[in-house]
Amino acid sequence: MRVVLAEDLFLLRDGLVRMLEAFDFEIAAAVESGPELTKALAELQPDVAVVDVRLPPSHTDEGLQCALAARRERPGLPVLVLSQHVEQLYARELLADGTGGVGYLLKDRVFDATQFIDAVRRVASGGTAMDPQVIQQLLSRRAADQPLGALTPREREVLELMAQGRSNAAIAAQLVVTERAIAKHTSNIFGKLDLPVSDDDNRRVLAVLAYLDQGR
Repeated sequence: MRVVLAEDLFLLRDGLVRMLEAFDFEIAAAVESGPELTKALAELQPDVAVVDVRLPPSHTDEGLQCALAARRERPGLPVLVLSQHVEQLYARELLADGTGGVGYLLKDRVFDATQFIDAVRRVASGGTAMDPQVIQQLLSRRAADQPLGALTPREREVLELMAQGRSNAAIAAQLVVTERAIAKHTSNIFGKLDLPVSDDDNRRVLAVLAYLDQGR
């Protein structure tokens, strides 16, 4: 699996390269700036991009802007964002195009290699990998709005876990309830959000995130 990595801090970039290579990923390019990232994504056509948000030359949202532009050119390009912060506006734009293959992790909440590698693989395969704090911020923006505001506390909890890319079985294990109970909650969620029920976890998560993006 070919990876384009964008990180401006040398030690972190080198560490990520070594970690990915240890798990049999091929590093197509490891770059440190927005222009380099744009060129690498266009020319190398990687299987997944792992991108820091703040890159030179602007050191603001350069990495995320490059990722968004690349996904407009190549819909569905898998992108895993690494950041110290939640950039809500651009995170919503990244998530809401509905083509899948997206993730957003906070650097200081990645605690081991297995967690990170699992996220890279999940995103590369077209799934989602979202830090719970990112999901919480995206949800809280519309917490008082209807129909999201009509969800019960338990339904909101299930929705947050769904948005992390978890299956019904995984959610049931996390909440220590039966899969049947989770199935009922997810059915209620889709009903209240006026979204079609789907057996495909990735598609249902993307649909929910796209809905949350409305009205921003």
